[in-house]
Amino acid sequence: MGPVTIAVDSYGPVTDNAQSVYELSLIEEIPNIKEEIKEQYGFEPDFENAKQYLEENDGAGNTFKATSKPVLIGTAVVGATTMIFSLILVIKNTLGIQPEMILNLLNPYTLLGLLTGGAVIYWFSGASMQAVTTGAYRAVEYIKENIKLGNADEKCANVANSKEVVKICTQYAQKGMVNIFIALFAFALALACLSAPNADSQLAVSFFVSYLIAIAVFGLFQAVFMANAGGCWDNAKKIVEVDLKEKGTTLHEATVVGDTVGDPFKDTSSVAMNPIIKFTTLFGLLAMEIAINESFRSIAPIVGIVFFIIAIIFVVRSFYGMRIPTKK
Repeated sequence: MGPVTIAVDSYGPVTDNAQSVYELSLIEEIPNIKEEIKEQYGFEPDFENAKQYLEENDGAGNTFKATSKPVLIGTAVVGATTMIFSLILVIKNTLGIQPEMILNLLNPYTLLGLLTGGAVIYWFSGASMQAVTTGAYRAVEYIKENIKLGNADEKCANVANSKEVVKICTQYAQKGMVNIFIALFAFALALACLSAPNADSQLAVSFFVSYLIAIAVFGLFQAVFMANAGGCWDNAKKIVEVDLKEKGTTLHEATVVGDTVGDPFKDTSSVAMNPIIKFTTLFGLLAMEIAINESFRSIAPIVGIVFFIIAIIFVVRSFYGMRIPTKK
């Protein structure tokens, strides 16, 4: 399964980049290029058919990517399930709490943990898309201010300007990554510490276990949904361009708008759900082992509150710190 999944997932970027390389090469603008190709390679180039085939292959690549990503997420959930049950056994051996008490829907801590895990998954989906949207907006603003658009004498992009656009996109990707990672790290540590048993009750440990279960379950279905929805949006644009031949119409404009949502859906949020599930369950297992240690239980609530405040700060930063700036 591994090699097949990697091959299928790699097909999409290959076809996507092939189309981009063709467009950026401006091969049709090179003088006497058809004669040169015929002389060197022995065939008559058909640029119109070439563009058609590249467009069709790009649509197939989108479908391949949408089908392979859920497989990768599924492997993360399998690993997460193993670690969650390992945590349940650790709690049983350390605290003597039976698994049926932890995984009991009549326990309010279990329900609260499920709701919290689901909320974190949907927050992550929105925060990662916000970082992509803001980065793209700033890149477009830079292009409008510094690059001559519509100049017939300058069809090739300036290398320095291209580097600046890449720099802008990279910076916003890193900013979004830092906010999300620190918030997830702080949530895992905070909720593990707040789930530590106390003198009144030991059932609070079920809160963190159900939180990890919700991360895995909600993350799996959210990733599958976003991969498929993103592929649908992207291929809707391809159908209008390739099959209906309506590029440049209002229908095409509408599908382009949909594609701006579909791309971060399938290429950002759905893919990133894989490391989110793995990191949260792996680090959560370690954090919970520390939290239920007898020597740490007395200060666990204080540590939990501190890290929970840190997590909330970075959650706020992931949205309000990544907003599209208003023009002055």
